[in-house]
Amino acid sequence: MKRVTASVISGGGFDEQQVYIKRVAEILKSRKAEVPKACVTTYGCQQNVSDSQHLKGLLLEMGYELSDKPEGADFILFNTCAVREHAEDRVWGNVGAMKKYKEKKPSLILAVCGCMVQQKKNADTFLKSYPYVDIIFGTQVGHRLPEFIYRRLSGERRICELTLKNDGITEGVPFYNDGGFKGFVPIMYGCDNFCSYCIVPYVRGRERSRKSAAVISDVKKLADSGVKEIMLLGQNVNSYGKGLDEDINFAKLLRMVNSVPGDFRIRFMTSNPKDCTDELLDSMRDCEKAEHHLHLPFQSGSDSVLKRMNRKYTMSSYLDIIAAARERIPDMTFTSDIIVGFPDESEEDFEKTLELVRKVGFSALFTFIYSKREGTPAATMPDAVTREQKGVRFDRLLRTQEEMAKKVLRGMVGRTVRVLCEEYSNGFVFGKDEHGLNVKFSGKEDLTGNFADVIIKSAGDILTGEMIK
Repeated sequence: MKRVTASVISGGGFDEQQVYIKRVAEILKSRKAEVPKACVTTYGCQQNVSDSQHLKGLLLEMGYELSDKPEGADFILFNTCAVREHAEDRVWGNVGAMKKYKEKKPSLILAVCGCMVQQKKNADTFLKSYPYVDIIFGTQVGHRLPEFIYRRLSGERRICELTLKNDGITEGVPFYNDGGFKGFVPIMYGCDNFCSYCIVPYVRGRERSRKSAAVISDVKKLADSGVKEIMLLGQNVNSYGKGLDEDINFAKLLRMVNSVPGDFRIRFMTSNPKDCTDELLDSMRDCEKAEHHLHLPFQSGSDSVLKRMNRKYTMSSYLDIIAAARERIPDMTFTSDIIVGFPDESEEDFEKTLELVRKVGFSALFTFIYSKREGTPAATMPDAVTREQKGVRFDRLLRTQEEMAKKVLRGMVGRTVRVLCEEYSNGFVFGKDEHGLNVKFSGKEDLTGNFADVIIKSAGDILTGEMIK
């Protein structure tokens, strides 16, 4: 595991936290002979994982030792997700289970943060029904964690900060890369799209892009530390650069990242089809470090459903993007997100989704049954589709995708791919190639964290091959 500390590149607001970092460190040293432990649990997307890496970086700076278990911890933090109801239910239950830890160790500091907390109704529930939670903070104030801990250690009973100003990005916050040979680099925060089913703009705020110099600085630090896969993150990376006082967009940024010295692969998430340009596809073709894989969520194959979702593209325009991508990169693979059972989705609407799945031939899909999110326009839409109908459609979608995925994998047999080796078990190495496909081959454990050239011999649930010596 490698710890990476970012230097101040641009922006402001973090210098004052350096004072709190020192004060907390002094208090912790004076109160406890052994190093205090901190446990951070993360729910949700890669953006949340990245946020937690910055929070962990701050905790390390304050003198905490990171632990994977809440037992014996002096500080416990839950970084929450509000996109799916299931994720919220897990948070309520797991935070509730922390009461026993607090009773055994009254000095324990318990904190909850993130997207779920940013919704006032949830923050109010924590304040009223979870009195043992000490610190509650939203999505735009994570850099102030040292201040919050200092205030709690200094006697303030409870801290709740949900400020959502959308007024810039605080740079210079340290981060801890606990992904080993993989690393995340956020390039922007927030979203301006306001899809009718999505809570993200309300809990993450409006789009704010980081300056390219700050992004490249983080990429260089990860590359210098030996990271082999760098994922560029944003709610919609395709709209990167809006509002910045430099001539930059995502296509240009991708070329800049590609020019950073080092042997690493570039991935990115997530891309809204309405902003996927030919210029970006050209950059993907020209950048040798960029994956030949595009995650491009389409959500539904029905134009009428897409209009109610406020997605601002059509099935036809989506297929045009796929064709343009394949023209430039013939071996490009695609993955996507699909919502089944959006309010009043008809059988005809759903059949169009299946049609799109068959036409594109996705290597994988992330599929969801529509989950109502209070506070979004879709939550108030009439819906005549029963839960049973949605479940039947969901199963049909999974069966259709399984057939298409097998075709994609069979088409890889005989090809040579470059695999990033991720795991080792019983004489076999498991990893992903430049198309985002899972590959298995016979090899040694010391390959983990490195690249290997593999010729694909067969295709089952995953690809199986032989390493080229």
